[in-house]
Amino acid sequence: MSEAPYRYTAAVADEIERRWQQRWDEDGTFHADNPVGALRGSAESLEQAAAATAPEKMYIMDMFPYPSGSGLHVGHPLGYIATDVIARHARMMGKNVLYTMGYDAFGLPAEQYAVQTGTHPRTTTEANVANMRRQLHRLGLSHDARRSLATTDTDFVKWTQWIFLQIFDSWYDPEAPNADGITGRARPIAELRDELRTGAVDPFALADRQGIDLPASWVGRSASDVTSASDAEIEELAHAFRLAYISETPVNWCPGLGTVLANEEVTAEGRSERGNFPVFTSRLRQWNMRITAYGDRLLDDLERVDWPESIRTMQRNWIGRSHGAQVTFAVVGEDASFDVFTTRSDTLFGATFTVLSPEHALLVDPSVLPAAWPEGTKEAWTGGAASPREAVAAYQARAAALAEDERTAEDREKSGVFTGWFARNPLDGREVPVFTADYVLTGYGTGAIMAVPAEDARDFDFADRFELPVIRTVRPPEDFEGGAWTGDGEKINSASDGLDLNGLTIDEAKDRATAHLVAHGHGRPRTTFRLRDWLFSRQRYWGEPFPIVYDPAAPETPIPLPESMLPVDLPEVADFSPKTFDPTDADTEPQTPLSRATEWVEVELDLGEGPRTYLRETNTMPQWAGSSWYHLRYIDPTEDEVLVRPENEAYWLGPREDGGVGGVDLYVGGQEHAVLHLLYARFWHKVLFDRGAVSSQEPYHRLFNQGYIQAYAYTDSRGVYVPAEEVVAESDGSFTYQGESVTQEYGKMGKSLKNAVAPDDMYEEYGADTLRVYEMSMGPLDLSRPWETRAVVGSQRFLQRLWRLIVDEESGALTVTDEPADLPTRQATHRAIDGVGRDMQRMQFNTAIAKLIELVNHLTKQLTATGSAPREAVEPLVLLVSPLAPHLAEELWSRLGHTGGVSRVAYPVADPELLKADTVTCVVQVKGKVRHRLEVDPEISETDLEAAVMAEARVQEVLAGQTVRKVIVRAPKIVNIVV
Repeated sequence: MSEAPYRYTAAVADEIERRWQQRWDEDGTFHADNPVGALRGSAESLEQAAAATAPEKMYIMDMFPYPSGSGLHVGHPLGYIATDVIARHARMMGKNVLYTMGYDAFGLPAEQYAVQTGTHPRTTTEANVANMRRQLHRLGLSHDARRSLATTDTDFVKWTQWIFLQIFDSWYDPEAPNADGITGRARPIAELRDELRTGAVDPFALADRQGIDLPASWVGRSASDVTSASDAEIEELAHAFRLAYISETPVNWCPGLGTVLANEEVTAEGRSERGNFPVFTSRLRQWNMRITAYGDRLLDDLERVDWPESIRTMQRNWIGRSHGAQVTFAVVGEDASFDVFTTRSDTLFGATFTVLSPEHALLVDPSVLPAAWPEGTKEAWTGGAASPREAVAAYQARAAALAEDERTAEDREKSGVFTGWFARNPLDGREVPVFTADYVLTGYGTGAIMAVPAEDARDFDFADRFELPVIRTVRPPEDFEGGAWTGDGEKINSASDGLDLNGLTIDEAKDRATAHLVAHGHGRPRTTFRLRDWLFSRQRYWGEPFPIVYDPAAPETPIPLPESMLPVDLPEVADFSPKTFDPTDADTEPQTPLSRATEWVEVELDLGEGPRTYLRETNTMPQWAGSSWYHLRYIDPTEDEVLVRPENEAYWLGPREDGGVGGVDLYVGGQEHAVLHLLYARFWHKVLFDRGAVSSQEPYHRLFNQGYIQAYAYTDSRGVYVPAEEVVAESDGSFTYQGESVTQEYGKMGKSLKNAVAPDDMYEEYGADTLRVYEMSMGPLDLSRPWETRAVVGSQRFLQRLWRLIVDEESGALTVTDEPADLPTRQATHRAIDGVGRDMQRMQFNTAIAKLIELVNHLTKQLTATGSAPREAVEPLVLLVSPLAPHLAEELWSRLGHTGGVSRVAYPVADPELLKADTVTCVVQVKGKVRHRLEVDPEISETDLEAAVMAEARVQEVLAGQTVRKVIVRAPKIVNIVV
């Protein structure tokens, strides 16, 4: 039997979809108007904007993809389809919608591929971008193509470098007034120079507050030295406070990749996220960004955005704010001291030893330690070494090879060695030994702890292992069996000359102990963060070059390039690879690909002192740089004079109300970006806000995390993945591949798992609209769901039934009648309009599709019975379907006789009268008992309802011989008769 000639098939869908996509492109259907600039609207819309009558805007974004060479699989577009549905619905609601797509195109994968193949990373990246653009365009996403970008675009790189220079030119003033009652903001570094010169800023207090190490030349000096300092000294001092700075700090060095990594790029197992190579702690000169200065604002402003609570909790935990005291311990007999941070200053009387991390600044050079063990040193403290110097050096080497989770594992036996030093307890003067141990990390707190074994389990284990005393400062319960007591209790053993904490509560004791430390110059209140400054250097080729040069005569001082010299382009090089090493060799250092481009590195520039030779920075920026601000470039993608026009930024991102933080109206993406990308983008945006470049305080107002499409994968007896589409499900519930038994597993979809399904295959077999409807119907958007290719046909059949309501499959003629619809059909139509509209607002697309299927089924029955479907019902149905299956909706709308496209036709509005139930049941009570029921109009008045009830024969029968004292009417559902 031959197929009906006008059936909606994959081939018909392909022709329809390509034709409408071409028309949308030619007509600029999805262009969004800016108030000003190259993408502004018509003169009329400008007048509207001036009169504050411009259309309501909506800015919708996806987390943009990395352009992988393997392209998309059907799991990738889930969020993209959802945002497109929202964008199309918003346009039909009369909104001006900014919706586009960019590509996060710098990064390690492209560079590694270039190294393997010898192909320039730009070549492969641009080919990958073109392929993904094609795949997404074929899906019918309503992007404004004028605004699309890649982070590797030269004009995008220029502004990434410009933002870096703004951060480099800024310091954080924690006392400066800001908007909305906020205190603290970034200010130009020139203002800090001026205030240092006049004495308005005490750099020592500021450095102490922000945990900043001052230059060595300023150690031991005081604030009175600043006002008389030379210009060079002032410059050196101001330089220490920049938000972008170079420092020699402990970094995550990955020899296998030949680069350093941010903390967030290292797995919990202490290996690189990419490549799974071992990562070691090493001290290197690297660029950092002082994100810690924004710790309070990053934390507090989480309450001002509409984000999932789970994501806010993850950011809170990552930022990790703690209130406590910073306590200084002096090293006995040495001109040295170290600080510890504690939230329990009341337990200082129980501190019986201290511990420095192996990477602590005091231990960088173990030769400063004693040459011999002090008298009385216990054998357990020495690590079997002949001297403290040898013991610490050997221990540092062992610690460098361990992952962070290994060092801090609760069940791991504590290790460490004695440094040969003693420190003085600032509350009671006791001398306590100073150890180094790997369970103390340099990246948290101060890299040093006061150990109170009676009230800390880790410290207790260490004390037990190394035969150290335990002094209880909190009385445990009588039934306590030993070990560390971490609960509440009365303070004990906590008194010295001038301070007695015994008998106090813990909170009272903390306040009094901290006040005592402050009064005697041994400490101060302090708030610390788990958050570390952002390591911003990468020893890679494929990244944004830093707009920084160095004078060969002063190679330690970075010199910013003027804006007129941006962008700094990458040089052409023959070898893209950083020098990699044996993955297990921690005693190596980075050698960058750019350092080999000597003609590029050595550059002659005139920076105001005549032409001179300078050396360029040879590190590049991390991939996170471009993704930290691309939401701004979407607004003004052609702007070359400023980062973004103020009028355009205020329109698309500005605060919605007084005290609001503004930001993108809807940002959709995966939960895996809860910390890295979102935290970095918030930091950059806040610096730009402080510096006056934007009016919004947050980049993303509302965040939505979509679930994932997952799939079954299959492995053979060797554990090798086999093609999922060729696996046979046997009747006994087992699975086979080419006759051999295979094992089923459930999880990610991916090329390596041989279970990926390409959207191109779905376009060919079903059409893009079918794929769109299927993915939106699979379940709630925020939950993961399994892919099932065989189930896609169900969505195709739904669209085929919709097609048949309008197009005769045999003749191609319209099957629509202009005769009025009957009441049940009108009611069904308007209930669908109401329900689907509410579901669209709530992003509940699966239930919206269920309601559309219900309406199509209702109309199909009518078509079967009468040979036609009423236009009165069909046209609203097409409009309702339009955001979900836009190509088919456009085609049907055109066949229904409309000349304009469907994309900006007003979304249907339900008639309240047709949403009412036909009747409702009224209950009649006599003497409090239900004696009768009747069906009445839901809008019936109390007077009419009473009359109707009293006229009922059954009611008259019940009331026979009784006197009615009162009738209580609650229209339309209850009438109570009192007799």
